[in-house]
Amino acid sequence: MGRGAGLRRAVLAASAAALALALTACGTTVSNPDFPQQQPGGLPAATSARLKAAVTDAIALSGGSAALVGVWAPWAGSWTAAIGTTTRGGSVPVSPAMTFRAGQLTTAMTCTVLLELVDDGTVELDDPVATWVPGLVGVGGVTLRELCQDTSGIGDYAGQLRTEFLANPTRYWPPLELVSDGVATARTGNPGEKYSPSQTNALLVGMALQNAAGRNWQQLYQGYVFSRLGMTASALPDNSVLTVPGPHPAGYAAALDAAGAPVCAQTHDVTALSPSMGWTAAGVVSNVPDLKAFVQALASGSLLSSRSADAQAATVGAGASWLGYGLGVQQVGPLRGASAAVPGYLSAAYADPSSGLTIVVALNDSTPGAGFAQSLAERLASIVSKVPAAQQGAKVVASLPWSEDQAAAAMKAAAPCPTK
Repeated sequence: MGRGAGLRRAVLAASAAALALALTACGTTVSNPDFPQQQPGGLPAATSARLKAAVTDAIALSGGSAALVGVWAPWAGSWTAAIGTTTRGGSVPVSPAMTFRAGQLTTAMTCTVLLELVDDGTVELDDPVATWVPGLVGVGGVTLRELCQDTSGIGDYAGQLRTEFLANPTRYWPPLELVSDGVATARTGNPGEKYSPSQTNALLVGMALQNAAGRNWQQLYQGYVFSRLGMTASALPDNSVLTVPGPHPAGYAAALDAAGAPVCAQTHDVTALSPSMGWTAAGVVSNVPDLKAFVQALASGSLLSSRSADAQAATVGAGASWLGYGLGVQQVGPLRGASAAVPGYLSAAYADPSSGLTIVVALNDSTPGAGFAQSLAERLASIVSKVPAAQQGAKVVASLPWSEDQAAAAMKAAAPCPTK
């Protein structure tokens, strides 16, 4: 047998093995036996009223028309709500299972797939990205781990293109074009030096793993995340699909001036959007029940080997002493998850692996930014953390390093275009 034929045979064998592993993953539903068991029933009426008031406040501050929310406190009960209407000034109410663009929660899914591919031997966490994306200028010395930990030092394409994205929401953006824009911006440091968030990192992981696994990202998300967690409403839409699949609220965003500041008098409906704008950084569409399943798996590491779960949870400093960043996952006090902003939608999903506290929120105006959604999640977490356990001995959430008033003030400060 010639050398070329032998190489082709080896590649085919590796591809067949990878496909078999993917099919196995698709057929394996993950349970979460170590996650605290949810107390049935709702939360106390007074608590529910405070949660609803906080969410109603968030809708008005954001300038949107709706919010989709879930709060699960295993020691006490749960509260889910769909508040508002599908359009500004409209009369059709939103419903709890409606879908929305999940933004950078996609990055957490992408990095989880990376770790699952590490577990099955397809890649190594410290592989240079140049191994899997050969010939790309500007990524020398950067590893897959550093991409998912946002310590690569590579600039953020999304920050550079915000105005263009809003002006051209339905345009197709090739991953290589976006990555090139990110690489061309000023570096934030040397590889591994410090945390600096950049959506370019998640796109590079997307390019690398697509090459390494020989499958597209619809297949990778479905095989390694969605099917394993029963996330039937979640998908990475094809680039030609500009609408949000399934019933959904419209998505809004204020126009930006030449300096990048919001023009509150010019709010646009940007529901029609090309998923290519975010791809493996911010392209997934989901809903509240699906994101509950995902963030609980993310917080507990149930999709991963113990070694990979530990690697994902190991954080670098990301601001205040109680903020950290792992491999695609944010640590906010005891909570693990992420917040997100994509034109038209804000979202956040966090869970505490110890008490089981889980918060998922979505709003349909992206103008205030991802930090606004995080602050809303923190506000809801603070409210529900005060509820006593329904049964003696049940785990409750540890003390939080913020108060409800602090979270409410942060929301107000981050909202440039509240509803008048």
